Amino acid sequence: MATAQLSHSIRIHKAPKETVFPSQITNEHESLIMVKQLFATSISCITYLRGLFPESSYGERHLDDLSLKILQEDKKCPGSVHIIKWIQGCFDALEKRYLHMAVLTLYTNPKEPEKVTEIYQFKFKYTKEGATMDFDSHSYSTAFESGTNSEDIKKASALLMRKLYILMQNLGPLPNDVILTMKLHYYNAVTPHDYHPPGFKEGVNSHFLLFDGKPVNVQVGLVSTGFHSMKVKVTTEATRVSDLENNLFQESSTTEIAHQGLDCDEEEEECNNHIQRMNFVYSQQSSESSRKKRKVSEPMKVFSPDRK
Repeated sequence: MATAQLSHSIRIHKAPKETVFPSQITNEHESLIMVKQLFATSISCITYLRGLFPESSYGERHLDDLSLKILQEDKKCPGSVHIIKWIQGCFDALEKRYLHMAVLTLYTNPKEPEKVTEIYQFKFKYTKEGATMDFDSHSYSTAFESGTNSEDIKKASALLMRKLYILMQNLGPLPNDVILTMKLHYYNAVTPHDYHPPGFKEGVNSHFLLFDGKPVNVQVGLVSTGFHSMKVKVTTEATRVSDLENNLFQESSTTEIAHQGLDCDEEEEECNNHIQRMNFVYSQQSSESSRKKRKVSEPMKVFSPDRK
């Protein structure tokens, strides 16, 4: 059975001086701070609006007139500590420029983690100047090239957070017994073979994930600082987004649709993958048949929020 999703809304008001993102981005250090905060804020948004943790587990920051809930350590809620440790592990990999993708996955059967309910993909890219965070959006892309001023990046970030909030508020309720895990994918060419960030261990690079119903991809958009980039894609069952405006997501009229998979080529970052009913397939096709799989880390322990 599923409980009704916690009803959280965006509160709009005049923002105080303390904001969630840096006031300016002129170098790699400031860009890294920006990308870390944008990633952490996105994860916080997902967990808050999906009703995974209580109100006491969140602080509040602001982006323009948007009030954002930020996950914080709550001793009364061990799950919040788990997620924060995962975020900090991602920070370590980002600082070293190893992290290619972080994938937050929700499922219900501990014996069948490949049968998923929702998937949240965060893909990172790095330039010689620094890093970027890019959110895919086929309907109305928000992307900025290197050299873009801080105000443009701030506006893009605000727009993307609004879109993410809208999506989260339009998803159907989660099962009570949902389980969370996060897998980290790396750039093999620069990542040491034995590297795993704090809180993570060697993981399995899955070739497929399964959905009970027809999956749908939600492409959120792109933000680029000229130093770092991060892309966010959400995949869930079509029935969970039935009330969302059509221009925000991609749903196939058949049982198979193309999408950009998890284990993509390191240089081109493109591969042919397909989503099928009861078969969300991540398949990698390349002329280099001997190319190694992308290195993957997974948490020391998965956890299930107490949502009953």
